[in-house]
Parts: sequence; C-alpha cells; structure tokens
Amino acid sequence: MKKLIIAITILLSSALLPFGPGQSDASAAFSTNNVNKIVNTGKKYIGTPYKWGGTTPKGFDCSGFVNYTIKKATGKTVPRTSTALYKKGTKISKSKLKKGDLLFFNTSGRGVSHVAIYMGNNKMIHAASKGVKVDTLSNSYWNKRYVGAKRY
Repeated sequence: MKKLIIAITILLSSALLPFGPGQSDASAAFSTNNVNKIVNTGKKYIGTPYKWGGTTPKGFDCSGFVNYTIKKATGKTVPRTSTALYKKGTKISKSKLKKGDLLFFNTSGRGVSHVAIYMGNNKMIHAASKGVKVDTLSNSYWNKRYVGAKRY
C-alpha cells in the first residue's frame, strides 16, 4: 500500500509540474512551435505607434507589445512589466540567444526598463519611441544598454 501511495504521489506531482523545476506555464509559450508564431505575430504590428502604457494594436509600450504578442500567438499570459518579466524565466547568455528569447535593457538608468523579442540573426522586434519596429541587437544604442536575456 505504501508503494502505491508513493507511486500515485509521484505520478500526480509530475502531472502537476510538467515543465520542470523553475519553470511555469509561461514556458509553454516559448516551445519551438510557438516561437515562430510569436515572431510572426509580432511582425504584423510593425508600424503600430508607441503609447506609454499601451497594450493594444492602437498603441503599445514595450511590455504591452510583448504581452499582447505572446497572448495572441499562444494564448499564454506573461507578466505585464519589463521588470516583472525579467524576474521570471531562465537567464540566457548573449552567445546562446535563440529566437523567441526576451531581451532586456536599461534605458532609464534605473535597472530594467525595456523589453524586446529576439528574432534570431542579431535582430529584435520591440515597441520603441517610434513604434513597433525591428532593430539589431548590435545597434550602438541598444548594445550599450543591454542587461540580459531570459528564456521562458
């Protein structure tokens, strides 16, 4: 009987924690299949104007864009602000970036204040002051403000 209880406990634990230690349901948003959906969905909004606090295609701020894009592409919800997003996920070194990783920047001088989606090939898509656009990670402005990357 004791072995049966242990087996059931292990089975239930693995069913309730399918993503492994340190991961959350948001991890599913970044599966290989969904990464392309996220990037392609983000591309649809290129040219959308920047709006501080914006969370819709009428106007996005950086984290509003990331949130909306991930939700639209995958149905998953991630934290709302760049700071909250930075506190989640797995830290990734710049040399190991993959499409769909989130990139974080310090544009305010006070820690993480900007987030973008890595598209691969040194490109990122984000909502900047001129609206949703694609930039290169090696762009001098972004390169010197780079804080780190996270993979969900």
